[in-house]
Amino acid sequence: MAVEAERAGGGVNWWYDKRTRAIIMQVVVISLFVAFVAYIVNNTATNMESRGLNPGFEFLGQIAGFMPTSPTFNLTDFDVNSSTHWDVFVLGLVNTLLISAFGVVLATIVGFVMGVLRLSKNPLINFLASCYVEIMRNIPLLLHIFIWYFAVWLTLPELFETVDGKRELAAFNVFGLDLIYISQRGINYPSAILNPGWQAIPIALAIAIAGIVFLARWAKKRQDATGQPFPVFWTSIAMLIVFPLIGYAVTGGPIGWDLPEAGRFNLRGGATLPGGMMGLLLALVVYTGAFIAENVRSGIQAVSHGQTEAAFALGLRPNVTMRKVIIPQAMRVIVPPMTSQYLNLTKNSSLAVAIGYPDLVNIFTGVSLNQTGNAVEIIAMTMAVYLTISLTISLFMNWYNKRVALVER
Repeated sequence: MAVEAERAGGGVNWWYDKRTRAIIMQVVVISLFVAFVAYIVNNTATNMESRGLNPGFEFLGQIAGFMPTSPTFNLTDFDVNSSTHWDVFVLGLVNTLLISAFGVVLATIVGFVMGVLRLSKNPLINFLASCYVEIMRNIPLLLHIFIWYFAVWLTLPELFETVDGKRELAAFNVFGLDLIYISQRGINYPSAILNPGWQAIPIALAIAIAGIVFLARWAKKRQDATGQPFPVFWTSIAMLIVFPLIGYAVTGGPIGWDLPEAGRFNLRGGATLPGGMMGLLLALVVYTGAFIAENVRSGIQAVSHGQTEAAFALGLRPNVTMRKVIIPQAMRVIVPPMTSQYLNLTKNSSLAVAIGYPDLVNIFTGVSLNQTGNAVEIIAMTMAVYLTISLTISLFMNWYNKRVALVER
């Protein structure tokens, strides 16, 4: 009535215009947000000045005085006496990315396997898979980490033990080949020595991957046209093995191997996956895999049973039906919640501080912060790292989700 009265009077009250009201509300909200940020920044700067703290990132060039071990860097890669807090940041970032990447891949494999087994018609397999899911996902992750590290990994043999007054290698020698040793300290394995010409091998691997992509597309077109399937999987495996071997042979074997050998107090040579990393990785994989298994189970059950019956009517075997018919349709249900599990796994890796694995939070947000006192800058950098990783994972999974989504004609 008020609007009609205004119009009858020859004018329209601006407050009743939806577009104008929306613009005003957005301006008010943005202004309040900017004022809040300005207040926080000013208050932080005032408090830091009163305590004699100089804001800035100059501390990154200061000598850290410590450098933890890493599965990707040897202590010889850094001079402890000259390593800076920037080096600590880089090492912690690489360790965080490493544990997150391994965790995502392994948790996905475990989750898919257990999710499919939960739907098995074998009552024993179904029961065991259900027990795994219900038990593992209802135990707190921090307790998982303590169990897998202290109660499982640290029960392995010591690297060395004293027998009749002599120190002898006590680590578990995998297959007795003197190549891989497993002990409380971690997994020691041969490391590659890159000589001139080694670039040919990753180039050959890239060519193999590109060839697999084209092969898969050709095989799909061929099957659509003729109905004849092509063994893409086994052909792809062969290409991934043969192409790098050809590159290795053509360049005269440019990669050597540094084998771990028993020294007086430690193994010399090779590389090491620390025990802390393995305990954390096992905990993250087992815990997150249980949640992914439920996502897989619900996605498979979301596919109409008529799809299975139609596949069987066409003479498809159960494993082919699951791989070619059910899983592709279930992915549109599986991918969105699985994205959340990937994000959770990446952020949960920060619990590495509980067992001393040198991730970003442990050594940079912990040790470097205590040494320098630049809490605001270090916390901001750490937050930016996790935000960037999370947004990258989200963007990739959103792109993949669009690829697997059903397209309506």
